[in-house]
Amino acid sequence: MKTYEKYKPSGFEFIGDIPESWNTKKLKFLVSEKLKYGANESAELEDLDQPRYIRITDFGEDGTLRENTFKSLPFEIAKDYFLENGDILFARSGATVGKTFQFKNYEGLACYAGYLIKANPDENQITSDFLYYFTKSNSYESWKDSIFIQATIQNIGADKYNTLQVPLPPIAEQTAIAEYLDEKTAEIDKLIANKGRLIELLKEERTAIINKAVTRGINADAKLKPSGIDWLGDIPEHWEVKRLKFLTKDKLKYGANESAEQENFDHPRYIRITDFGDDGKLRNDTFKSLPFEVAEDYLLKDGDILFARSGATVGKTFQFKNYDGLACFAGYLIKASPNEEEMLSDFLYWFTKSGVYEGWKNSIFNQATIQNIGADKYSCLEIPITKIEEQKEIVEFIESKTNEIDSTISKIEKEIELIKEYRTALISEVVTGKLKVIN
Repeated sequence: MKTYEKYKPSGFEFIGDIPESWNTKKLKFLVSEKLKYGANESAELEDLDQPRYIRITDFGEDGTLRENTFKSLPFEIAKDYFLENGDILFARSGATVGKTFQFKNYEGLACYAGYLIKANPDENQITSDFLYYFTKSNSYESWKDSIFIQATIQNIGADKYNTLQVPLPPIAEQTAIAEYLDEKTAEIDKLIANKGRLIELLKEERTAIINKAVTRGINADAKLKPSGIDWLGDIPEHWEVKRLKFLTKDKLKYGANESAEQENFDHPRYIRITDFGDDGKLRNDTFKSLPFEVAEDYLLKDGDILFARSGATVGKTFQFKNYDGLACFAGYLIKASPNEEEMLSDFLYWFTKSGVYEGWKNSIFNQATIQNIGADKYSCLEIPITKIEEQKEIVEFIESKTNEIDSTISKIEKEIELIKEYRTALISEVVTGKLKVIN
């Protein structure tokens, strides 16, 4: 790709050199009205006949509004905060500070929340598309970082956004740049989406492998019999079905009803639902502890399985295994200690990652008015079971197959990250004039 014939210093390190025909301007000189904060109203209504109330949580990763987060404000409140086509919203605080959204081609009325700041580009000087693309560049990220270095908290108010220096090509060139980036990012996004779909297919394959192994075994020639349970289906003739309470050393036990306040690494770790990582490991960034005298009645042993009993994560499980040190568990978790003469901890854990376990959970929810599974219900969880030696073979098979799939998924995820980095780098090079897209 071509570059410009002559460059000049922009005067700003986060932008670098720019083409000789370009300028830079502060954002406050590139808007048709002052930057404006949104409405300080709670998001309670879901009235589709009223203006949509846009919040930071509505920003989708793909640049569109999420469909499942709709909230509205009454017209008489929303009218002072209406959005116009082309407005850019900036997040001013929290984990998403600096994130932007372009309000474009929306059918209907919409307003915006108080933790957002609206910029209405002066289209005689800067197009909405060009400004939006600039906020997706590495230069913009570097500017944000420079603001955070100066501040004690991560917060960017209208006063700071006003001072954002923006590279400024001629309008015709801005339009050409936006059109070029629309085309190129669409191609990149399609590639990312295809890889994302491949990951979903691999995850489905992973679940299918686990499902078949923990309900049918790994001998394809094994004769089957009805289990007598709808969500479980047929099982091998030599298997049996037992309730969880008959496969554990002790009664299922609730954890400690204590608040998570301490971070003393000399005390037992206090494991909560929020500590369960998607990779089956404990998160490194959520460590909390309990004093030993409080924790001692709730200490975990190698092989214990923890079940989440309520909330959005109800039914989620964690296997306490190979942990270096002492740990206890919180009240919204239930501990099952498998009797390994009857059932391996690994076998139980893999069973809880199967589709039939999901089927059992759904059958419980169908009977209840709220999504909650207590020890009484977990105790009655019916598990297809075989001899320990066959369980070991099944566990080894599952681990071998899932490790292969997980490795492939990890590789694809890294590819996606590299593609996203390339996307950002391309935007950065083009909006700061390092690459020339017009003749």
